[in-house]
Amino acid sequence: MNNDVEREIAFLEEADRRARAYTAGIGQRPVFPSAHALEGLRRFEEALPARGLGNASTLALLDDVGSPAAVETNGSRYFGFVVGATLPVAAAADRLVLAWDNGALGHVTSPVTAAVEKVAGQWLLDILDLPRESAVGFVTSASAGTLIAVAAARRSLLARRGWDLDRRGLHGAPPVRVVTSELIHVVVKKALRILGFGTDDIVTAPVDRYGRIDPAQLPELDENTIVVLQAGEVNTGEFDPFTAVVPIAREAGSWVHVDGAFGLWARASAHSALADGVDLADSWTVDGHKWLNTPYDCAMVIVRDRAALARTMTSEAAYTQADGDAQRNLTLEFSRRARGVPVWAALRALGRDGVADLVERSVALAERAAAGLREAGYTVVNRVVLNQIIAHAATPQDTARVIAAAQASGAVWFGSSVWQGVPVMRISVSSWRTTGDDIDALVELLASLRG
Repeated sequence: MNNDVEREIAFLEEADRRARAYTAGIGQRPVFPSAHALEGLRRFEEALPARGLGNASTLALLDDVGSPAAVETNGSRYFGFVVGATLPVAAAADRLVLAWDNGALGHVTSPVTAAVEKVAGQWLLDILDLPRESAVGFVTSASAGTLIAVAAARRSLLARRGWDLDRRGLHGAPPVRVVTSELIHVVVKKALRILGFGTDDIVTAPVDRYGRIDPAQLPELDENTIVVLQAGEVNTGEFDPFTAVVPIAREAGSWVHVDGAFGLWARASAHSALADGVDLADSWTVDGHKWLNTPYDCAMVIVRDRAALARTMTSEAAYTQADGDAQRNLTLEFSRRARGVPVWAALRALGRDGVADLVERSVALAERAAAGLREAGYTVVNRVVLNQIIAHAATPQDTARVIAAAQASGAVWFGSSVWQGVPVMRISVSSWRTTGDDIDALVELLASLRG
């Protein structure tokens, strides 16, 4: 071993030591950083050094100043934004991928990541019980996955009309419209906007009191329509009625995409009936960094018609040929990290039973929290069919006060939302670390804050 490699290993060991120290402190820090820690971030406001300041001082600054100002999303009492703590096996897999430093665009640059991501994709279809012939792309987020799926949908619908999008572009193309829930997630709106869909191209479908599309009020569908449904509405956790809506869309020749960022994981649990009929859709998105508890920057886009996805996203070049299922031909990025490896690691370590237990425990804990909040005098607005709780105090002012006080306490963190015009607390239970004791502490705190 030469001296350079020895120094590199010693430095990485110091980074590992600091990372282990941070992990060991989980539960001992405020969930959201203190004002003092936030003020300390000013130390990063340096001028670009003319001469490098070195590895050791750079890492020390990042840890000494940065770690106290990190939000403890990797803990057990963070209930915001449907974020799960990273499973140790997923974090370890990501560390090894980083050491490999392989661009995961296909077999030619990384045989190992190509092989592992292929298996991860097969396992994902298996555990979610989606059509096994589907293609799976490992992407950064539901935003990217939705953009890819809708792009494949539009290209396919136009091809059925005889329009060659690759040659002729969109100018003069037959119009394609989108039907969404009136409660569709903002990332879907963002993806549609980036793809050039204007508000005039989007028709919103009315929802029932639970936040599900009402089939009786479904807009007329045809072969020029992309229908976007939800598995897990972001506030209530509810599911659109797939068994009622998807057959109508398929009969009309529409393409159905399902935003299942966290809710699609219900398919892997005793709560799978919530998503009955979702497998009849044409494409899906689901996150790993939410309920599967992988590191961030990990999501999946799934398209039933493998060829349709590959034709939309292909990026072949003369200097680098690849097989048809290379990730660079299923996703946006040519140069990409192997996001599917932590998914593979989580699925292999947990197994079918472990994933089911993770989902079912979260749902049970959400129900426990909802019961405690009702007993404490709060109004729980939703039915708590999954892992989401929305609740409010007696007045909007009281609700805002409780949210602010809970966030400032450092003991827990959750966010706010608005449901049917009423401000609410929005509590998400999705971390593998969360226990009944954490839920009881949350309820006890909120009971004391109600006044």
